[in-house]
Amino acid sequence: MRTVFWRISASQVLMCCSLLCIVTYIIYIVTLMPHPDITSRSVTGGVRGSWAKKQRQHRSRTLSIDQLKKVAHMSDMTYFEDPLLEPFMHVRVSDTPANKKVQLHIKDTMAKYGWAVEEDSFTENTPLGRKQFTNIVATQNPKAIRRLVLACHYDSKYFEDFVFIGATDSAVPCAMLLDVARHLNTSLWIHGKPVRKTVSLQLVFFDGEEAFVEWTATDSIYGARHLAEKWSTTQSRVDREEWAHTIEIVDVLILLDLIGTKDPEFNSWFRNTEHLFERFQKIEMRMIKLGLLANVDQNHSRNRYFTSRYGHTSGGIEDDHIPFLRKNVPVVHMIAYPFPLEWHKASDDKTALHFPTIDNINKILRVFVCEYLHLSP
Repeated sequence: MRTVFWRISASQVLMCCSLLCIVTYIIYIVTLMPHPDITSRSVTGGVRGSWAKKQRQHRSRTLSIDQLKKVAHMSDMTYFEDPLLEPFMHVRVSDTPANKKVQLHIKDTMAKYGWAVEEDSFTENTPLGRKQFTNIVATQNPKAIRRLVLACHYDSKYFEDFVFIGATDSAVPCAMLLDVARHLNTSLWIHGKPVRKTVSLQLVFFDGEEAFVEWTATDSIYGARHLAEKWSTTQSRVDREEWAHTIEIVDVLILLDLIGTKDPEFNSWFRNTEHLFERFQKIEMRMIKLGLLANVDQNHSRNRYFTSRYGHTSGGIEDDHIPFLRKNVPVVHMIAYPFPLEWHKASDDKTALHFPTIDNINKILRVFVCEYLHLSP
C-alpha cells in the first residue's frame, strides 16, 4: 500500500468549490429526469426490487451485555497462533510454492467450516515477468442476496536483500478472518442451514497486493483489480426475475491491513461509511467499560484503537480497496495508521506482534459481524 495526500492552495480551493457547485446543479437536474439504469434493471426490464432498498436501509442490531461477554470470551489465542496464523508466517510471494501452500491452508480451513470456496485465478504481466495470481473467496451462504465482505491480502512482498515475512502485512489479518469464521460459525448455521438468508458473510483473500518492484497503477493490487472487474461483469440472481452485477450486492467491503503490533490506530477514511466506523467505536467503548479488552483500563474515556484522528483527509492510502471504491462499493479501510515501524522491514515477523492487542481487535470485529448480521451468539 502507499499513502497519498495532497496540498492545495486557496485559489485552487475556490476553483474546486465553484466547479463543485456547477456539477452539483447538473446532477440535481439530471436526477429529476427519468432515465434507465442499465446496471440495476432486472431481466424483465423492471427497476430494482426491494433488496436494494433493504441494502441501503440496513441497520445493525446491538448485542446485549450477556451476548457481548459471550462473544468476548470465545477467544482462544493458542489456537489462533497455531494452526490459524502459523501457516502464514513464511515468505509467500505471489506465484511461488510457498504462496500456493498458503492457498491450501485458506481453502482447507474454510471448507472444513462448510463454506463455499471459489478461486479467481489469472495471469498477468509484471516487472518480473508473467505471473499467476489466485484470489480466494469464501462465502458462508452463496444463496443469500447480499454480502458483508471482510478482506485482506495473503501474499508477502518480494525483497532481494532480506527475508520478509510480513507478519502484520498481512499474515495476522488473514488469521483474523479465519478466526471470525471459526468462532461465529455455530451462530451462522442452524440445523445445517444458514441463519441469515438475505445477507451472507463473505471472506476475500487477495493475491498480488504487493508491488514486485515499485508501487504503480500496474505493479500493485493485481488480485483486487482483477476481482473488482470480474464482479462488475458477472451477475448474481437477487430475485426470481431480477439480476444485479455481483459487485452491487456487496453491502460494504471491510479491508484489514497492517494489524498485529501494539495499539494500532484506525481511521474513518470515507464519509459514506462513517456510521459503520462509529459502530466499531461504540463496540470498543462498550467492551472497555465492561472490562472485556486486555490491557485497557475500564476508566479509559476515549477509544484506544478506532480513533479516527486522520479521517476524511483529501487523500488516502492506496490498497486493495481502491478498485472497489472506484466502482462505488462502500469501504471501511481498517488499516493501522500511522503505519507500524516494522512496515516493509525484516523486523515485521513474529517478534513484532502483540497478541493481547490482536485478541482485542478480534473481539471487536466478532461483535461487529454479529451485530451487522443480527446473529444471536
